[in-house]
Amino acid sequence: MDKQQEGIVLEVTDNHMAKVKTSRHNDCENCGACPGNSALILDARNDLGAKPGQRVAIEVREVNMLKAAFIVYILPLIAIFIGVVAGGNFAENSGYQPLGLQIMGGTVAFILSVVYIKFFDSAARSDVKMQPTIIRILSD
Repeated sequence: MDKQQEGIVLEVTDNHMAKVKTSRHNDCENCGACPGNSALILDARNDLGAKPGQRVAIEVREVNMLKAAFIVYILPLIAIFIGVVAGGNFAENSGYQPLGLQIMGGTVAFILSVVYIKFFDSAARSDVKMQPTIIRILSD
């Protein structure tokens, strides 16, 4: 199921995008990870031609949110675990003390996961399927 939110168009760009001010949905309010007020400004696809000041409905695909949450929160933990295990195996086979190589393996794997997250973020911003989309203009 896709999430829908209402917002107000603040600005329209020439490449079919719009900056839309929306309120946080319940999932965001329950998380509390982000500081600040309860408003978000999203870049949304504007295929309907909404103009500044109009109230619009925005759709965010839930599959994309779950995929992004997994990559941002779970992938680094998995990478650290794999790095620690790989460092321990390398130390065991090479005759070194395992603790130092486990720490180094976990650190390197974590850094690689952060680099991947940055790559995923830039790819997601340019992917039309990952972007929020204005699906209805609610008022003029």
